[in-house]
Amino acid sequence: MAERFQLFFKHFAEYGGYKNILLGLRNTLVIAICGLIIGVFIGALIACVQLACKRNKVAKVFSVIGEVYTAIFRGTPIIVQLLIFHYIIFSGTGIDSLLEAVIVFGLNSGAYVAEIMRGGIASVDLGQLEAGRTLGLSYTTTMIKIVFPQAIKNVIPTLGNELIALTKDTSVAGYVATMDLNAAFTAIAGATYDFMVPYIMLALVYLVLVAAMTVLIKLIERRLKKSDKK
Repeated sequence: MAERFQLFFKHFAEYGGYKNILLGLRNTLVIAICGLIIGVFIGALIACVQLACKRNKVAKVFSVIGEVYTAIFRGTPIIVQLLIFHYIIFSGTGIDSLLEAVIVFGLNSGAYVAEIMRGGIASVDLGQLEAGRTLGLSYTTTMIKIVFPQAIKNVIPTLGNELIALTKDTSVAGYVATMDLNAAFTAIAGATYDFMVPYIMLALVYLVLVAAMTVLIKLIERRLKKSDKK
């Protein structure tokens, strides 16, 4: 066992394995964080359209489109979505693999965040929306300036869980030639012909990442609770 770890760290130090791991860590965080940001934007948009369809007939059409979108991205594995975008939709476009992964993960996240945001908006007192309209604000302005900030506060823990899920799901990004953490450690495993130690180390890195994110999310929740009390 000791010899296996020595071989791993020798390759890590002498053959530049740390470069791929650092690149993989950076790409993993970029894909997860940017994917969540895109997901929040798409999710909020779909949630608004679904709420507005009760008042506007045109919004009903977009609401149906949103439902089809969420059904597709929630009903198919992320790896299948990556392969479809890589080999069919983005084939021959020359798009960077990292950007490709960010787009796919953002679209996938949007399908889940749509339900999260809808629940968050529903948790805001209806009187807030009515008060904004009474003050002469449009529906869109009321949602953006009054309802959304409160909804985001309510769903911070759930969005944190979505970020953690996205971070772990990035392990399949290597299927479209993106250097993520999984691809970086797999490269070392292939070079040393020993898969046990690299994958144990990979699991530890993911555990540390998730633990750090969990602590950060709890700190944000605590900060928001303090601001609500003031």
